[in-house]
Amino acid sequence: MRKQPILVTGGAGYIGSHVVRQLGEAGHQVIVLDNLSTGFRASVLYGNLMIGDTGDRAFVTQLLREHDIESVLHFAAHIVVPESVSDPLKYYGNNTCNTRELLAACADAGVKHFIFSSTAAVYGIPPDMECAEDSPLAPINPYGRSKLMSEWMLQDLAAASNLRYGVLRYFNVAGADPGGRIGQSTPKATHLIKVACEATLGKRSHIDVFGTDYPTPDGTCIRDYIHIEDLARAHLLALEHLHNGGESFTANCGYGHGYSVREVLDKVQEVSGVKLDIREAPRRAGDPPALIAKAERIRALLGWTPQYNQLDTIVGHALTWERRL
Repeated sequence: MRKQPILVTGGAGYIGSHVVRQLGEAGHQVIVLDNLSTGFRASVLYGNLMIGDTGDRAFVTQLLREHDIESVLHFAAHIVVPESVSDPLKYYGNNTCNTRELLAACADAGVKHFIFSSTAAVYGIPPDMECAEDSPLAPINPYGRSKLMSEWMLQDLAAASNLRYGVLRYFNVAGADPGGRIGQSTPKATHLIKVACEATLGKRSHIDVFGTDYPTPDGTCIRDYIHIEDLARAHLLALEHLHNGGESFTANCGYGHGYSVREVLDKVQEVSGVKLDIREAPRRAGDPPALIAKAERIRALLGWTPQYNQLDTIVGHALTWERRL
């Protein structure tokens, strides 16, 4: 890949910081744009950190032109599903409206490549638990709808311009940098593996299982957990695909197999050697029973081969990071 500067929005956050680290290790010049509302300055291990908002069109346009940026990776977003149900306008404002302003800045500055951080939440409740890229798009919460709107805007802009894009729909991201340098640091996180690892260290008094009456084998939600390192690698491959003249695409980022909440908690207890205080609680608003990726496209199109697709590994790296915190 060419070593022209790359803009990474939300690059001080959990997923963005891992992508920034891999880009830096690959020799790329990186400009990180983050307002640090949920990100951390210390998580940016490479590149230059610029403090600002993706919704500030004039500022972003100037940044893109000043650094002659042709490629943008967009991670800046709110991601908590229950919060999106209780405060939907916050999600439409940040996830959708700010993305619109970012895309306008990209159009103004002649950006050629755009990688968008999307989500399996755009599928809603799949009839057979599994989601392919051409499965019906029927999100059941504002978070998923805010991301789907952004996908549509990106597709429409690409159809009207020379912009080419990659949309990566994440399933459940977990784990941490295998080298222990960065990981998920968000206070009051809601991601199951992160929360469970906190509980093993006494940072939480107990674990709530939200819903035990779902139509799944053990009654709890099933998710496809993907290691952050494999997910970050997918972004570099997506960028390489576009740099080499590849067409715009949408691809799932998951392993194609899922684990229930109870199975994950069992694994966390096994890896940590700590017995958790597990309590049953009502379902959370906006949670589908199961989401599992059909991920053949990303393997075929990008040559993506997961390296960390074992639950033991994901939990082990998450637990190591939590101990460092």
